Amino acid sequence: MVVSRRLLLPVSLAASLLIAGPAHQAAAAEAASRTIIVNGEGEASAKPDSARLSACVVSQAPTAAAALNANTTAMNRVFAALRMAGIPENKIQTSNFSVQPQYAPFRQDNPQPQRIVGYQVSNQVAVIVDDLTKLGPTLDALVRSGANEVGGIAFFITNPKPLAERARDATVADAAAKARTLASAAGVNLSAVMTIQEGSSSRPVPMFAMARALAAEAGPPPVASGEETVTVNVTMTCAIQ
Repeated sequence: MVVSRRLLLPVSLAASLLIAGPAHQAAAAEAASRTIIVNGEGEASAKPDSARLSACVVSQAPTAAAALNANTTAMNRVFAALRMAGIPENKIQTSNFSVQPQYAPFRQDNPQPQRIVGYQVSNQVAVIVDDLTKLGPTLDALVRSGANEVGGIAFFITNPKPLAERARDATVADAAAKARTLASAAGVNLSAVMTIQEGSSSRPVPMFAMARALAAEAGPPPVASGEETVTVNVTMTCAIQ
């Protein structure tokens, strides 16, 4: 009989667990459903400390060799001007180079194929200016040295991490405030924060288009850097009592 008692005890315990199992699961599911889910948004702004710009030399000549020689001469002047403006070598990078034939204007009354009348060579460089006090003089130096196409200017912050941290603080505070408001309106009390999921994006910085060519006698052009803004979004799930 002692043996049978030892066998019945685990069976009884297993049966009680089977009976309590569904109830426990239901209670857990109910507790998990008692949540408030909110979205928070925050942003932080700061003045940029660097700028990215592009400069291009476009040369045309009757032959490809002549166009290439003219372009090379002008680009050497551009590189020299950038060095004189204090731009380090590692902040200058060729972004595009092309040699293209130029054709005579198309005429519908002329059945002959268009003929090549010359060649155009384009050499474009991307320049990083990490001291914005040099930006105006750098643009002036580029045009004076022979760059006849200057592209847009994009301002940015070299190290955006502190800005993103400020945005995250504001975002979580915004989400927490929304959760408290909803809980108060519903007559419930907030418990622990269960999950926080982040999704962040930087607001685009305006790009200021520059003229195709600037007068050589003009002084350094004025530039406005404005501010760069980082926006962070989070989804927060809070348990309610």
